[in-house]
Amino acid sequence: MNTQHVIDVRENGYAVIRGFLNKDEVADLRRESEAVYAEGLKHHATYRNKNLYFEVVNDPGNITRTVPQAHWFSWINPAFEQYRRSQKIFEVLAPLLGPDIKQIANQLHWKASGGKYTYYRMHQDVRFRTRPELFANLDRYSLNLGLALNRQDASNGALKVVPGHHKRGYLGLAEDGDGIMVGSTEQGAELKATGIDPSEVVQLEMEPGDLAIWTLYTIHGSGPNVSNEPRILLIDNYVRAEDSPERGEWAFRDGRSVPLGDEPEICKYEALRENPGPFYVEERWTDEAKASQQVAS
Repeated sequence: MNTQHVIDVRENGYAVIRGFLNKDEVADLRRESEAVYAEGLKHHATYRNKNLYFEVVNDPGNITRTVPQAHWFSWINPAFEQYRRSQKIFEVLAPLLGPDIKQIANQLHWKASGGKYTYYRMHQDVRFRTRPELFANLDRYSLNLGLALNRQDASNGALKVVPGHHKRGYLGLAEDGDGIMVGSTEQGAELKATGIDPSEVVQLEMEPGDLAIWTLYTIHGSGPNVSNEPRILLIDNYVRAEDSPERGEWAFRDGRSVPLGDEPEICKYEALRENPGPFYVEERWTDEAKASQQVAS
């Protein structure tokens, strides 16, 4: 495999590998993603059982119950379990992470057409490592792989990145308010406050089967879906195993693919140690949830 992505990730904080999966391969995963989504819709609210997680929201934009994201569905879907530790994934990761690799995140993100909550403010993913002392070298040896399961561009809220600023460390973007999905979709002022010219933002356009790679310190986000098509993005996070001795699921050991074991390992949601589930969570971050809380109080 061409290793230009290694140079791009280190220098720019991101890379895109075009045609990473062929037409049939991506069609298979797209079909499996629909099965995962249907599984999420069986729940009336956000659901967690160990690492398996379905976020379920009643979206006022399209007046429907939606599943914006699911985590660690590879526990219930053999196709995604095979993909996460496939030889193609190893060939991408090995030049960056070496032969021993663990996986921290396994996520599907859906942006429904017409939804109110379909954008992500500019942020850095390192903010979601609530116990950074359990990891080492997060700036260099922790990588997100984002596989496009359908055509993605500005109209349906494709990924946007800011090249180069991953070298500056954590900049605290989108820490105000209630999170990266609530706030203004116009983020020029936020970027300028951290010394970034908004013109530096790169809007990615991806065809089905294209693979984006970015670091935990790469500044990225995405606009709202204003099209008639969804946006479906598969995101997996991998780390060099020696940097994460206590967290994560093995993906590759000495270059060999490692299947999931009998029981999930804690990856990054620390509260699972005391309450592994299953349980439901009533979301509190949406404008509608906050309004109902104010009325109740």
